[in-house]
Amino acid sequence: MKSKKQTVIELDHVYKIYTLHHEKPTFVENVVKLGRKEQFTALEDINLRIYKGEKVGIIGSNGSGKTTLLKIIVGITRQNSGTVKIKGRIVSLIDVEAGFHPDLTGEENIFLNGLIIGMNKQEIRNKFEQIVKFADIGKFIDASLYSYSEGMKLRLGFAVAVHAEPDILILDEGISAGDKDFQKKSSKKIEEFFKKGKTILIVSHWLEYLEKNCDRIIWIGNGKIISEGNKEVLESYIKGK
Repeated sequence: MKSKKQTVIELDHVYKIYTLHHEKPTFVENVVKLGRKEQFTALEDINLRIYKGEKVGIIGSNGSGKTTLLKIIVGITRQNSGTVKIKGRIVSLIDVEAGFHPDLTGEENIFLNGLIIGMNKQEIRNKFEQIVKFADIGKFIDASLYSYSEGMKLRLGFAVAVHAEPDILILDEGISAGDKDFQKKSSKKIEEFFKKGKTILIVSHWLEYLEKNCDRIIWIGNGKIISEGNKEVLESYIKGK
């Protein structure tokens, strides 16, 4: 008897609509409650299931809704309607600086960011030296975050995220924190997650990478799921570009 797949990400009838304000309304428009507003539907009726241990690639042109979808899954952005259910600890490497406070030191931000992504204080204490060593920002660990370069912030955020031992990992091909040595170390850490059988979602335009590393491909276009499957989805996407 086949074991039932465990659903770890579940989206039902999810919509995300943004209201765009084009120009500052005139006095008359304010009085009569008129304004130059436009609604933009970033996601329309998204229904999606991701199963434990799956490696899922998400493709689509710029502005198709890929990033909005992942932000809703992670919890950075809320949907206007529909339901989102997540089982397990989820960590995103798309916005690794989220949760940092500029006035706090690197050490203090490790604890703050760790708590935000679901670690408890004891976990953070146990992993603290590993996080500091991995980030490799030297004496700046005791300095306020506002004194950091963008690269240093990325390194620290990445270090906290990958040491949180997530059940679900969200990746973006744009993750490039620091110099070549750090990028090599980062890639090695991500490879470990693949080998451990973690659930991984990847947004990328690097189709060969997705074909090699993903079990399923989801094609997003104009805020909708156009198609999902395997190699045939990539082939259709290439033909349709």
